[in-house]
Amino acid sequence: MTNFVFISPHFPTNYWQFCRALKDTGVNVLGIADMPYDQLPAHVQGALTDYYHVPSLEDGDAVLKAVGWFTHRWGKIDWLESNNEYWLEQDAWLRTMFHITTGPQMEQMELYKRKSAMKEGYRRAGVPVAKWRLADTLAQAQAFAEQVGYPIVAKPDTGVGASNMYRIQDENDLRAFFAKKPLIPYILEQYVNGGICSYDALIDSQGNPLYETGNLTSGSLMDVVNHQLDSVFMIVPEVAEDLREIGRRTVKAFNVKSRLVHFEFFRLHEDQDGLGKKGDIIALEVNMRPSGGVTPDMINYAGSIDIYRLWADMVMHDRIWLDPDRQKYYCVFVGRRDNHVYRHSHYDVMNEYRHRIVMQERLPQALSGAMGNDLYLARCINKEEADEFVRYVCQPIG
Repeated sequence: MTNFVFISPHFPTNYWQFCRALKDTGVNVLGIADMPYDQLPAHVQGALTDYYHVPSLEDGDAVLKAVGWFTHRWGKIDWLESNNEYWLEQDAWLRTMFHITTGPQMEQMELYKRKSAMKEGYRRAGVPVAKWRLADTLAQAQAFAEQVGYPIVAKPDTGVGASNMYRIQDENDLRAFFAKKPLIPYILEQYVNGGICSYDALIDSQGNPLYETGNLTSGSLMDVVNHQLDSVFMIVPEVAEDLREIGRRTVKAFNVKSRLVHFEFFRLHEDQDGLGKKGDIIALEVNMRPSGGVTPDMINYAGSIDIYRLWADMVMHDRIWLDPDRQKYYCVFVGRRDNHVYRHSHYDVMNEYRHRIVMQERLPQALSGAMGNDLYLARCINKEEADEFVRYVCQPIG
């Protein structure tokens, strides 16, 4: 029987469904988390075969001991995964320690975690990247800004999400940034005027896509976080052909096997010197895990599938089964904020779009910076309906 160690099955709160799908396919699902077993929700308990409580998932020695205990009790561990960016490096370390070969190893983490290394991976895939440099001093940053012009973007070379990212508009901003810059490596990038699109895929053991989808985001996550804007994006029913082709090349360049991935790109809003023409695709970053938050559920609503089960089928069978006649939709995410005043109340939204809304909930504080406070998911039959839903939900007073 296959033994699968799943790290943090209770958080994010929808990730227990990966465990549920594994267990339904006959896998021993061995959970490790920092919550006592009797405090886990019943649905999480039911998705696990066995469980080990650690005081903190940050304590690598404690997690190592937990995997050792499972090995003693259940035998050789076949898979270990969290599907979570935060634990990506720890997952790789544990696989390396226990000779688990079904996922990335420690030697791959440089390429998967450091944005500067990702640029080289994208170049191998033949995907254009914005000009960039690692800058430790103000003088280095000034030289880069003189080369590419303002604005420029500063972000941690290793980091999760859009936290601690800054758009630097001029010399004064640059000086202010270096006056308070954290003592970690930062990468500076040429500003790209484009919307965000993603290639999201389930990849088999040979690096071939089993399922492909993607999302569209009109603005930047950095601006959403830093300016507390409404969070808006949508899963599309079909991946654009140029994005599909670039996504597949990127999978090969990064030697991705047996996992869900979320690759991010810019699509240029206008011609930009040194980058490309309006509509061209420019590399942003790779994420060797599913897109975060409720996106796996959005993928389900958009494609009329169960991505959790497809992932489990990949684990067990290295293939998936799809209904060729299933309906496809746009699935739209809108995250409204407590500090905004909207023309249409919560009641108005729920009443007007009761036939389209598939999920509405209050988001955890840990996710609110990037995703807002109140979540509305709608399944729409075309792009026009999806855009109208966004306008209605986000319309301010005045």
